[in-house]
Amino acid sequence: MPAPFSIEVPTALEYFATLVADDASLSLTEAAVAIAQDEFPQLDTQSVLAELDTLADRLKRRIPADAAPVQKLRFLNRYFFHELGFAGNLNDYYASGNSYVHEVLRTRHGIPISLAVIYLELAGQLGLVARGVAFPGHFLVKVRMPKGEVVIDPFTGQSLSRDELDERLVPYKRRQGLQGEFDMPLGLFLQPASPREVLARMLRNLKEIHRSAEDWPRLLAVQQRLVLLLPREWDERRDRGLAQAELGVWDAAADDLDAYVAHSPQAEDRRAIAERAAELRAQGRPRLH
Repeated sequence: MPAPFSIEVPTALEYFATLVADDASLSLTEAAVAIAQDEFPQLDTQSVLAELDTLADRLKRRIPADAAPVQKLRFLNRYFFHELGFAGNLNDYYASGNSYVHEVLRTRHGIPISLAVIYLELAGQLGLVARGVAFPGHFLVKVRMPKGEVVIDPFTGQSLSRDELDERLVPYKRRQGLQGEFDMPLGLFLQPASPREVLARMLRNLKEIHRSAEDWPRLLAVQQRLVLLLPREWDERRDRGLAQAELGVWDAAADDLDAYVAHSPQAEDRRAIAERAAELRAQGRPRLH
């Protein structure tokens, strides 16, 4: 008798791994939606994508076929910020739900980067060339127009002039010592962020929330994704090891810390991390009786 036919369903982490395995096929929107599956295991990413398609289709039906890019952008901004009411969550900025695309779709409130992901998806479906910008301290969106680029704050819907962008950079430049003879042109801060960079920033926002709360299981879940997303960023491997250590997963923690030490010869904390790995190895060994 033949064996019954069965399909193995990938875990949420395996699914995320397939989404981010290759830059050429990486879908920012789908991978961003999938981040929430740690907190919402039953989340159907395809239904969220379908909801976004419905929002885009509703807008596309209103726009004349021969509309110029500037007209499309006006339609999009009116629809996104005014009709749909997407805006920054000023009342609870640091809530983890602000980083989950499906929750932002539900509440219409989020942080700049999650709002940007939704905005970029709708813009792309209209045929606009829009990219995220990892601006210091506040994620932005820029849209290419025939006569230049429009930079938009997805938190407020405001289009930002060069003077306003320069003004926003002043505190950052002051902290980094980038003023005077070390001043850097604005254009360097407006480079487009790759999908991988956008996802990393989203995950690091969650990482900071969970680390501040000392929520080690949630922090570890985020670190698992960061290691998959950025396999050569050894700081993320170190931080996964430290989260595992907090949860008593000593051997796996030591493996991550050893990998960090091996690949980070110039790191200032290399010796301390090597000592911590050795301690964890000793804790993980069975005691002799």
